[in-house]
Amino acid sequence: MKRLQADVLVVGAGPAGMAAVRALLKAGRQVIWIDKQDRPGGQIWRGGPPPAWQHMPDLPGLTLLASHVVIAADGPSALVLHDTAQDLALRVEAPQLLLATGARERMLPFPGWTLPGVIGAGGLQALVKGGWPVARKRVVLAGSGPLLLAAADTLKASGGQVLAVIEQAHPVALAGFAARLPLSKVAQALNLRWRLRGTPYLHGAWVQKAYGEARLEGVSLSNGQQLACEALGIGFGLLPNTELAALLGCALRDGAISVDVQMQTSVKGIFAAGECTGIGGVEKSMLEGARAAQAMLGRTASRTRQHAQALAFGRALQSSFDLRPELLKLADARTLVCRCEDVNLGELKGCSSWRDAKLQTRCGMGACQGRVCGGIANELFGWRDAPGLPRAPLQPVPIHVLLQLDEGCGQSAP
Repeated sequence: MKRLQADVLVVGAGPAGMAAVRALLKAGRQVIWIDKQDRPGGQIWRGGPPPAWQHMPDLPGLTLLASHVVIAADGPSALVLHDTAQDLALRVEAPQLLLATGARERMLPFPGWTLPGVIGAGGLQALVKGGWPVARKRVVLAGSGPLLLAAADTLKASGGQVLAVIEQAHPVALAGFAARLPLSKVAQALNLRWRLRGTPYLHGAWVQKAYGEARLEGVSLSNGQQLACEALGIGFGLLPNTELAALLGCALRDGAISVDVQMQTSVKGIFAAGECTGIGGVEKSMLEGARAAQAMLGRTASRTRQHAQALAFGRALQSSFDLRPELLKLADARTLVCRCEDVNLGELKGCSSWRDAKLQTRCGMGACQGRVCGGIANELFGWRDAPGLPRAPLQPVPIHVLLQLDEGCGQSAP
């Protein structure tokens, strides 16, 4: 198995990772930069980063490992990767590690949510950015949070027919959120709404059911409306990606990686930045990436007004778009909770915990390893042990890749 060494490992090439890598390279550090996509940008800049960032992969001192996923760890200073392009295992080592692992969409089940054509709002946006033909397709976006409007903007710009954006939050909560926005974000929001003029924005409503035979044909809304559509993008906010941090022994707090003011985790030499430390948007991610880099360079990072505002924006997001209890009662006994293993709500109602559910059913034992159904179980049943402590491999990997791992890599085998 090939081995690489550097001064710093950075996992994640979104805004937080990009800000950190740029600062580290400017200071002369040797950096190994790891991301599962084929180029930097993360989910927010999936089509490629802004022009000012596009030449970063060419900077001296940088080893960019695109199309690589972390599958295991061997202590805090060594990671085992799967090169998905060449189907090979790779070990990387450095005395310092930055986790900029971002977040994923939070999903909630309702009748019909597993029909072909129903997809996460962010996932739908990513498909369109990747070239999926959406022109003239009728699309509904539903759930909660600003991501719905961002996805609608992308879809409309690509020729999609956005029938409506369905926001579950109460109008009073939305007004309060708007009142707490800084002027820069107010301008962004107004510009976005102008581009979406003519697109119905229904607040205080939600999708109760998606229907169709072989694939999605339409949705029924809580206000009694029915909309015929070919695609439904759903999203109920974001959940920090903490699996690698947990595998490395880093403490978590409120579902995110716990860090101090220097972005240091509870494990010496491991730092974290961006959405994995708490949801707060692009500005928070970039500020924390730069702050973490300064701390890794031995420079004390002081609190800033910009970071405080970004953290306040994250708290406003959480409180303003808090999920209403009706959303947790949409699924019936036949509604699937674990899509990977076809486990429905009725099978889980007799279980007392996530561990019990895994013993009694195959919930959480599919390809996503509980990343989707674990969050759902937490919301529906309050199972705080969901989705459980992660184990290597963190991602599905061919057996022949596992056979390449050195015997001495303690956590690298399942």
